[in-house]
Amino acid sequence: MKSVRSLMEKYKEELVEIRRDLHMNPELSFKEYRTTEKIKEILEKFNIEIVNIDIETGVIGLLRGKEEGPTIALRGDIDGLPISEENDVSYKSKVKGVMHACGHDVHTTSLLGAAMILSELRDEIKGNVKFIFQPAEEVNKGAKLLVEKGVMENPKVDAVFGLHNHPDIPGGKVGVKLGGLMAAVDTIRIQVKGVGGHGAIPNRTIDPILASSAIVMGLQSVVSRNVNPLEAAVVSIGTINAGIANNVIPEEVKMTGTVRSFSKELRKELPSLLARNIENSARAYGAEATLEYIFDLPAVINEEEMYKLGTAVVSEICTLEGIVDPTPSMGGEDFSIYMEKAPGCFYWLGVGNKEKGCVYQWHNPKFNIDEDALAIGSGILAESVMKAIDHFIAKNKK
Repeated sequence: MKSVRSLMEKYKEELVEIRRDLHMNPELSFKEYRTTEKIKEILEKFNIEIVNIDIETGVIGLLRGKEEGPTIALRGDIDGLPISEENDVSYKSKVKGVMHACGHDVHTTSLLGAAMILSELRDEIKGNVKFIFQPAEEVNKGAKLLVEKGVMENPKVDAVFGLHNHPDIPGGKVGVKLGGLMAAVDTIRIQVKGVGGHGAIPNRTIDPILASSAIVMGLQSVVSRNVNPLEAAVVSIGTINAGIANNVIPEEVKMTGTVRSFSKELRKELPSLLARNIENSARAYGAEATLEYIFDLPAVINEEEMYKLGTAVVSEICTLEGIVDPTPSMGGEDFSIYMEKAPGCFYWLGVGNKEKGCVYQWHNPKFNIDEDALAIGSGILAESVMKAIDHFIAKNKK
């Protein structure tokens, strides 16, 4: 009987070739046309059905096992970033101003590797496997689109697994976290209205820039004074736009920012906490302010049942020594959209290697990975399917 571990080794060199091809040809969100065709070509080579859900980029593959049973989904994102690569490697990006600086080429390759492995094990699979090659993760829109198009249905997905590379975790190890791993991502838009006038006669105006300055400073007190110190939250203002001349006090200021949190209860409270602070800060200067709060992505949270499954998977592929309990990140991931539809587990795949210079963080122009991690990523995803199917079959018999 073939094992996932043995098949990982079989495809190791091919996975490096695939990853380098993808790395040299990155594409931005919703423009991943070449990547899409490359994925389809490989899936068809391994006799995996391509499912049409009416999307321009991205691919959904379906492998039907020997018997009816649970459907397990595996997801990998495929888009690059508008960053110019600074690595001096033979497989450097050939696309000016675009780079796989977040390692989505790693995720795509790992998922393709899992498809290769599972295609050889299809006679042992008592259920179905969906391979979700998702566009546009970087703009927080890809997962929402695919869910709207019905990717979690027909057949209905019983569980979903995914991974993200992490340069702080050494190659050969995998992070598995119980509870919150990546934060909820929300957007805030603030409009501050005052009364414009001459910069030399401020007493005849209501200065929205002064009021906005107070708002920016005051927002930090929401985290330090209104949020439980044992819970995590971040409020950051990223843009401030106002005025056209140095001697004119403008009528209004517009600001945007990001809000991050883990707790579902806190996330519900944050809009009212922020609005109170914003409105009252502006009122103290005679101005008016309004807040638009946009819930973008929920947090990635591994619940206990799926965490235990994930731990068993990593133990099988990397042994117990390969498991890392990672520090959560306030960064977000739209994998959480799938977890609203089915239980899921999200891993952090170790890709760091100081000797190989793989030390740079996501979105850095020198970001690179230890390519030995590709086979491990493939094995983790493939083994997740095998263990999850057995788990849900046993669970349904109870």
